[in-house]
Amino acid sequence: MDPTKYTSRAIPRISLRDFDARVDEITAELVCAAETNGFFSLKHTGISVEEIENMFKHSKQFFALPDGSKATVPWSAKNVGWEKNAQIRPSTGTADMKESYQLQFGMYFCAIFGNEWMPIIMDRVGENMKDSWISEDELPSFKDTALDFMQRTQAVSERLMLCFARGLGFTDDYFVKAHDVSQPDSQTTLRLLHYFAVDKSVRVPEGYFRAGAHADWGFLTLLFQRPGQSGLEICPGREVVSDFGIGDEWTKVDFEAGDIVCNIGDLLMSWSDDRFKSTFHRVRAPMDPETDYYGPRYSIAFFNQPCSSCTIQGPLKKYPAVTGEEFTRSAMNRNFAALKAKKDVMAAEAEKSDQQIASAMSREVRIKA
Repeated sequence: MDPTKYTSRAIPRISLRDFDARVDEITAELVCAAETNGFFSLKHTGISVEEIENMFKHSKQFFALPDGSKATVPWSAKNVGWEKNAQIRPSTGTADMKESYQLQFGMYFCAIFGNEWMPIIMDRVGENMKDSWISEDELPSFKDTALDFMQRTQAVSERLMLCFARGLGFTDDYFVKAHDVSQPDSQTTLRLLHYFAVDKSVRVPEGYFRAGAHADWGFLTLLFQRPGQSGLEICPGREVVSDFGIGDEWTKVDFEAGDIVCNIGDLLMSWSDDRFKSTFHRVRAPMDPETDYYGPRYSIAFFNQPCSSCTIQGPLKKYPAVTGEEFTRSAMNRNFAALKAKKDVMAAEAEKSDQQIASAMSREVRIKA
């Protein structure tokens, strides 16, 4: 595989300060970023550096548990739970060098107080999260900390949803309702990620990644990272001319403490009738001991994913209307098909290599004879 080609791209950095007063300005900036880069960062989000670091602290505590403890909350097809070395990208055909823990929201109910209905938390375990929270005995306060952080991030997401709805000509609450985390069929997910440390003394082969190139299938992803833990790279969708950006030019992403890095997903691309474009991104394995970060790498991704029952169709009706459940199923089927195709190619290449080795050995035996 040829060495990666890099280029510098300006990645928009958008402030959410004074949101209500600046909503039109912020909307214009977000729409421009979605139409061009598909990737941008946010500052002045209302989530402090201290809050982000507190969530990272709890994430690190979870991943520090013995595998046997983490295995009490195994990953399931509901997209919740813990996995390790299990996610294989179609772009590479090999497992990502990481472990992750997927979390979803609890269920919220309403009760009447006086003449008003008010939301209260009756049970903070949603239908998908039953038996998927690490026990309080293992990690006291983990669940409450995670759910509070998820609510804070959801609030930022809903501001972005309002802006994108206005940019596409929908009502202000259109996308918010489609991603209502109070509903039992909510699919929005917080993903804690831990990429394993890499041995500096062993050269990492070109084309080997901590997370292979991919575009997220959901609406919008909000990513929290720690400055100094390098590796995130992007290849904007409108510039990709090859499968998964292989051979195209990539850009290394730097970010400020407290910033949230965001990328457009396939769902928002479809919902915009392809006006907005999803973006390939990856986490590159460290290659240069002088400049790259080789230690354990932690990140937190918040995936805004549609309620299963919502209806998805862009204003121009370029694509047939589908439900959130149907869109998700289609995305998973595409991923599995692409992964199978990649594995078939790898198997064919391995068989060809074995045949070449066998042929060479046969010739050597004949020569010696």
